[in-house]
Amino acid sequence: MTNLLSQTWFIILMSVTLIGAVLSAVHHAEVVAHKTGEPFGTLVLSISVTIIEVSLIISMMLTGHEGSEFIARDAVFATVMIVINGVIGMCIFIGGLKHHEMTFRNEGTNSALGVLAALATFILVMPIVTVSTPGPDFTKSQLAFAGIASFALYIAFLFFQTVTHRDYYLPQSEADKTNSDAHADKPSNLKTLISCALLLVSLVAVVGLAEALSPAIESGVKAMGAPKTIVGIAIALLVLLPEGYAAVRAARANRLQSSLNLALGSALASIGLTIPTVAAIAIFFHLDLSLGISSLNIVLLYLSLFIGGLTLAIGRTTLLQGVLHLFIFFEYLFLSLVP
Repeated sequence: MTNLLSQTWFIILMSVTLIGAVLSAVHHAEVVAHKTGEPFGTLVLSISVTIIEVSLIISMMLTGHEGSEFIARDAVFATVMIVINGVIGMCIFIGGLKHHEMTFRNEGTNSALGVLAALATFILVMPIVTVSTPGPDFTKSQLAFAGIASFALYIAFLFFQTVTHRDYYLPQSEADKTNSDAHADKPSNLKTLISCALLLVSLVAVVGLAEALSPAIESGVKAMGAPKTIVGIAIALLVLLPEGYAAVRAARANRLQSSLNLALGSALASIGLTIPTVAAIAIFFHLDLSLGISSLNIVLLYLSLFIGGLTLAIGRTTLLQGVLHLFIFFEYLFLSLVP
């Protein structure tokens, strides 16, 4: 009884510390974002979290525990579903409650969603339909090509977003342009460098605490008799907390463009950076890696992409669209528990 009580208090303490690390990461990311401006600012948090997420996935793969070959698949698919339906749905819902209708540049968001659809198909669906190997797996040559293609496509998107068509990702609405933050003095170079360092520390703390909490999550999942994919979903939710919180805050301030840049950028980085790195590690260390998702998850994936395309098509959102995305997210969570 005493041991159980101590373990409970330890989990509560780690959870509180995790929330503090999330709030710290968001604050320092916003300082850096204000210094660099859009769309570079939203790239800071998404790429930082993804790099640390890659480290977490690789460390779990190298341990060789049962089911480690599915960790990358579960984490990437969970990230895509959480971002498209959970984060974007919550941003539109929260922003819709306060502002009724919000606007954004659909040229940029449609481009990002198109790249995300291609990446998700390359990595999560193609292993199911290839015939060179049985089951949801790539051959080594297929895995290498998929990793290189994913990285090249992500770099092409970054070039499009930050160089050739940067204006597609800048706020368009007058509410964004007149927001008080836009006229605040930019932080000094010293303050920005300090925030960069503290952002990295905060993100390391978030992922470290998420990894420390994962055994408790695994025990809870095992006790409930739930599928092991729930562990990947729970860890993805923890790792995405900083980005999700920052995106919702931006939506509440009627800066939906920043929310969408951050959310879609996170999903793109999750595939475009995670998969090439994981593929290289798996090939080099001769590790098993299974990326193909089930037919049920394929249906959920393309439903999410289809509804996401409709949502982002006209450059404005309402409360109903947020509700729709959130219910798809709840459906994903429920079917993960009861497939």
